[in-house]
Amino acid sequence: MRRQVSSQEISDAVRRKLHERGVSMHDIAEIVYEMQSPYNPDLRMEDCLDSVLMVLRKREMQHALLVGMELDTLAEKGLLSEPLQSLVQADEPLFGCDETLALGSVLGYGSIAVTTFGHLDKEKTGIIRRLDTKAGSHVHTFLDDLIASVAASASSRIAHRFRDKEEEDNGNGPNHAASAG
Repeated sequence: MRRQVSSQEISDAVRRKLHERGVSMHDIAEIVYEMQSPYNPDLRMEDCLDSVLMVLRKREMQHALLVGMELDTLAEKGLLSEPLQSLVQADEPLFGCDETLALGSVLGYGSIAVTTFGHLDKEKTGIIRRLDTKAGSHVHTFLDDLIASVAASASSRIAHRFRDKEEEDNGNGPNHAASAG
């Protein structure tokens, strides 16, 4: 019989695994703040943290994180078959599956998320840089890109919410149209 996994169990596993891999919610929120504060002078770190937590509630993101972190962990232990073991362990530049998994995760957040992901993947901002460093025995081939995906999605979410609030404050938002009618 198939076991149905609850949303809470998945969410708890993602947060536990991120913690085990040395990633805090605050680390991701710092990247979001860096990406969005130039466009939103009233942005607070707690807004960024809230956005990160909301993005991490999405099943697609949770599933991508669980798969990526599991592959990284298996590579650290030398448990993948060859040549996959060598590709993941070395973070082979032409491998591309890590970026593909992460990019697929941002698509639900629109073009801002996609372009921000590309920027973060190139620039290696904040904790992404530490995860991308090949020093030590840890493998973060998937995790660095997936953290960029979470940060990019949370940034896009904030950008859209900021625009909605601006329009609402100017009397052009959806609430204005409904009340005018």
